[in-house]
Amino acid sequence: MALADFRTCSPSFHFIAFTAVLLLGPISAAQAESDAATAPKDPRIGSLIETLGQTKIPSEAAISPDGATVAWSVRSHGSTQIHLSDVANPDPAKEKIVSTGSGATDCSSSNPKWSPDGESLTFVSGCTAKTDAKGQDQVFLWSKSTGESKQLTHLTGNIDSLAWSHDGKSIGFLFVENATRSAGALAAMKPWSGVIGEDGVEIQRVGVVQVATGDFAQVTPANLHVYEFNWSPDSKSLAFVAANPPGENNWWVAQLYTEDLATGQPKSILDTSKISGSLHGLQIAVPRWSPNGKQIAFIGGIMSDQGSTGGDLYLIPSTGGEPKDVTPGRNASVAYFGWAGPEIIAIAEHVGGSSHLVALDLATGKDIPQTSVTFPESIGAGDLVMSVSLSHEHTIALIRSSFERAPEVWAGPLHDLKQITHLNDDLKPTWGKTENIEWTNGGFKVQGWLLYPANYDPAKKYPLLVSVHGGPSAAVTPRWPGVGYGGVPFSALGYFVFMPNPRGSYGQGEKFTQANVKDFGYGDLHDILAGMDVLEKRFPIDKNREGLTGWSYGGFMTMFGVTQTNRFRAAVAGAGISDWKSYYGENSIDQWMVPFFGKTVYDDADVYAKSSAIEYIKKVKTPTLVVVGDRDGECPAPQSFEFWHALRAEGVKTQLVIYPNEGHAFRDPAHRRDVLERALNWFETEMPAN
Repeated sequence: MALADFRTCSPSFHFIAFTAVLLLGPISAAQAESDAATAPKDPRIGSLIETLGQTKIPSEAAISPDGATVAWSVRSHGSTQIHLSDVANPDPAKEKIVSTGSGATDCSSSNPKWSPDGESLTFVSGCTAKTDAKGQDQVFLWSKSTGESKQLTHLTGNIDSLAWSHDGKSIGFLFVENATRSAGALAAMKPWSGVIGEDGVEIQRVGVVQVATGDFAQVTPANLHVYEFNWSPDSKSLAFVAANPPGENNWWVAQLYTEDLATGQPKSILDTSKISGSLHGLQIAVPRWSPNGKQIAFIGGIMSDQGSTGGDLYLIPSTGGEPKDVTPGRNASVAYFGWAGPEIIAIAEHVGGSSHLVALDLATGKDIPQTSVTFPESIGAGDLVMSVSLSHEHTIALIRSSFERAPEVWAGPLHDLKQITHLNDDLKPTWGKTENIEWTNGGFKVQGWLLYPANYDPAKKYPLLVSVHGGPSAAVTPRWPGVGYGGVPFSALGYFVFMPNPRGSYGQGEKFTQANVKDFGYGDLHDILAGMDVLEKRFPIDKNREGLTGWSYGGFMTMFGVTQTNRFRAAVAGAGISDWKSYYGENSIDQWMVPFFGKTVYDDADVYAKSSAIEYIKKVKTPTLVVVGDRDGECPAPQSFEFWHALRAEGVKTQLVIYPNEGHAFRDPAHRRDVLERALNWFETEMPAN
């Protein structure tokens, strides 16, 4: 759920959060270890977490224009390195490592991007000369002919999303000057200080560095926060999605702009609040110029998070005009695409809970069958969700991961992909097998994933854990788990784990994704319960040992779910929302809420109250663990405090844990481990085997 920073939150937040800290204290790593040492736990937990921690995760993959070489990065021993592998004959012993030549250690390099002619590779690295601030990323250029790198920038701020101009003379990137945190709502918010919503606002712009001279300039206006951008084919203009600051709040009302770099004057060519039709008031992402420069393609739909993209594919004239939906009624959610020819667009999309690649012929409006392949797994090349790196030869590179297979880089022709890396060959799942589950409810076809218990014996009864994804505009797609919160580890401990994609999810088209608008917690919860009914009929599930959990929107669904049914014997709510009315005034991303609720809370409080767990709190009987970061801007800590406080007042067993200096996505490894251990112990304690 994209619920960003809470700098404009109501004054009551200060008292509530401070009270929570006084009562519980934000836990420290030492406290986490102390609590873990005294709490009863399954001896398998430590071994499981140790196994998960052994995974080496490649983070980016970029194929050279000629399709011969893949540049990829992986974090190992505290730093990230860029490797170069031959596609035809990948051999770990012959891989090259791209170095900055600075001699710096304990630093990282990432985000590799090939030049249009394939002779150079740009990347960002904190491995800089001693004259630069330690740990500050800079833009570098590696030469294929010399094997040496040179530093192009000497900046202070956050650098992201490198992109070459088509003429190879310039490199653009997103830049936040003097940044104090990562851009976006997932990172921990700044501590409260000064004039809220006015002081210290950080704006992300497009910066451009000239390859030949190293000259640098920020080219987009200082009053626009840019989220994504793309070079025009003639390298003279940009297309970008941007909004007025603060950036965390306004992505949901961002407009599509073009800018002639010679004049520096941006032009808005699409404001979805001012058009009619299927895109009215919705979100836009991934702008891409057509090869002839006459059109810009983009993804449009109802999206609850920047970066979690899904919708239909649209075209708009690059001079402005009415957007055209070129995938109307498609039973899928387009997440990423690229032009593969003047009239062909290569698409990566959610289909059910799987990843689908296909090429769309714009002339006919139909998919090209021989380009279609479906992966029951997660894919991506590093920049955007489901991104794929495409060569001039139409070969690809991407990272593949599933419940059965740890992440690795693959490359080659679409139907003959070759495994390039072998980082995790020795890792095998300690959890059970996977099954795709489909059922119908309320006129919808619904899909989800079921993990069997490890060492499954059909003659035995097993507990069931329902894990609800965030969003709601998102989808569960199989991926190898890391040391963090999620449902997969429970399978290793002997649970069936059900991960549904109910209405509101990606994967079945815009009608399905928009089906929970003004209906949070009702149709989607009924979809989940109907799926549980199907599972109980097919599998040996102990109905007295069913649990519910989730993070973000899944945290809301957990809080709301236990007010609507006593079917669950235990619950763990991560970064949830208990009261949509108070939440509206406790965050600074209220812009995301209007497309889903129809109006602001001040214009229609009843629709917000209807889906608020706090309105039905006296119905709760389920023991519930509540966890949240103290600087979470998407789902502020007061929401968790309010739910915990109410359960405690009503005599329901509960516990609230607040993690210090954490945002919506936990970063501290000790905290990531602790929250998983606590949840595992909570379910083991509250749903013991007979």
